[in-house]
Amino acid sequence: MAVFARASVLSDFSAFAISQGLQPMEMLAKVGLPSDVEQHGDNLIPFRKLVALLNNCDLHSGNRLFALQYGVSQDVSLFGPLFYLMRNAKDVRTALNELTRQFYVHSGAAAVTLEEHGSHAILSYAITDTAVFGSRHAVERALGVGMQMLSTLLGSRWRPQALLFQHAAVVEPRHYRQVVGILPSFNSVYNGWMFDAALLDVTLDTADPVLHRLIQGHLDNLEHMSEQELPRLIQQLIRRFLPDARANIEQVAEYMKVSTRKLQRQLAREGTNFQKLLTEVRQNMACYYLQDSTISIAQMADLLGYASQSAFSRAFHEWYRQSPREWRKAREAIKRHSQHASSRATT
Repeated sequence: MAVFARASVLSDFSAFAISQGLQPMEMLAKVGLPSDVEQHGDNLIPFRKLVALLNNCDLHSGNRLFALQYGVSQDVSLFGPLFYLMRNAKDVRTALNELTRQFYVHSGAAAVTLEEHGSHAILSYAITDTAVFGSRHAVERALGVGMQMLSTLLGSRWRPQALLFQHAAVVEPRHYRQVVGILPSFNSVYNGWMFDAALLDVTLDTADPVLHRLIQGHLDNLEHMSEQELPRLIQQLIRRFLPDARANIEQVAEYMKVSTRKLQRQLAREGTNFQKLLTEVRQNMACYYLQDSTISIAQMADLLGYASQSAFSRAFHEWYRQSPREWRKAREAIKRHSQHASSRATT
């Protein structure tokens, strides 16, 4: 069964690809990813397509450290609400424990672990999907992002003791140092960053208590939210919880720290309800995923939080008066016709 990651892992991809002399739309198309993938960060993409994309960019750019440099260039906001949770933790240890505990929301193909060995701490990254081949690129991108995250949390205190890779060097080690400021250790037991364990007790001066209070106040006073703002927020949370079958009003209300009754009442004032928003999210995501022929109908049912494939198929037929397979075949036929017409026009 395919394993997925949040599309936010590809934040800022187009800008970085262009900086490397690549055409981002062309590279995305080569691995079957939609051209607008960066605009739908809450959607899920097959993890193996991320790996294939990074591998292709490595080959076509001639830059063997494409993935590592890309990770270093990415903004840590790609973690979405998870990073805001980390920033407002009391110290680095608490923030990193939140990361390890909640990382499954960001990617189902990998795990992040925090270990302490005496005076050393290691924040490691491991791909848990054994069906993924050629994972060096995904590892290097992730550790590039990890460097940015630790640097953001610790500021000038961030002084890594080692960068560990389980794979061998693919270029001269000095080239790695030019990217991350440290010579990595290769063929290691871990993929991860080693640093002084004392840093775990550092109070987070990167936290923004004012912003936190504003956000909390915003959520506590739902009646002040605009007609468009509240439904948009609810739908964002629905997309986050769908793959874990937790996209219900109770879970969303708990996450927002409000009562279910208050949330229902405010949605009613805006002329909508939770079930309507859930259906709209499922419809949009179903049509998005059906354009990817590598995602099976059964996988789609799981991603959209249905108990079974048949339950998803029944719902889809109620929406569009055709089955998911019929919808996919019709879209594929339209796409082939369009490509044929385009080909004829250029000859």
